[in-house]
Amino acid sequence: MKAPKIVKKAEGGFTLIELMIVVAIIGILAAVAIPAYSNYVVKAKVGAALTSVSSLQTAVVNCMQEAGGSAAECTTGSNGIPTFTPTKEVKEATVTAGTIVAKFAGGIAADVPADSTFTLVPSAVANQTTVTWNIATTATNATAVATLTKNNVGS
Repeated sequence: MKAPKIVKKAEGGFTLIELMIVVAIIGILAAVAIPAYSNYVVKAKVGAALTSVSSLQTAVVNCMQEAGGSAAECTTGSNGIPTFTPTKEVKEATVTAGTIVAKFAGGIAADVPADSTFTLVPSAVANQTTVTWNIATTATNATAVATLTKNNVGS
């Protein structure tokens, strides 16, 4: 009688070195992706903060047009300037002589404290229809500052 042949079947699976390579690649991708994602989140939140005060900007421009280009009388609660309603990104905003000062709410970024402000100062040229907004901030986050200063635009 013949002895049965024992056939060794090759086992499937990954070797330890292959698994280590995959883990290393995932680690490298995560090291690149997480800071980029954080920057996108800050840009989105700062953009939302600017959008939340846009109603005040519109009111100031209307007030300035009615006052012949002067922003001296454009203050919260008068001349059509509404009281600001807090949002997730901006906890308070006030208008004094056309200048909008807004305080960030917490959660924009780790290095943008809740008491950081951004200021929008209108400037109008006599006999022109455009108001230019100059933006300054006390925030120190580079992405937040870049996003704000990039938005120095006319309306």
